[in-house]
Amino acid sequence: MVLIIFLQAASAGSMLPYLLAMFAIMYFFMIRPQMQRQKKEKAYRIALKKGDKVITTSGIHGKIIDFIEKDNTCIIETTAGRIKFERSAISMELSKKFAKPVVKK
Repeated sequence: MVLIIFLQAASAGSMLPYLLAMFAIMYFFMIRPQMQRQKKEKAYRIALKKGDKVITTSGIHGKIIDFIEKDNTCIIETTAGRIKFERSAISMELSKKFAKPVVKK
């Protein structure tokens, strides 16, 4: 009886390093990159200024013309007119993706 309990405890103890390794792999490949991406997006949204050309998360292209600080929104001018958006609706990835580098000749 004692031998069976000892063997069960030993097998459960040998699983611990595997579980820790699996958690470490998940942290470094999934959780940590997502946290870094969120920090970059937050810094980008804080650094926005009037005149910046942006793309929202819904795909609307426009230019920031004003900020309303009390409700954390901004007014974006598009070809259809002016639209009020939350700052969190502005996507950093899309604006970087479609920004064309300036080539001086």
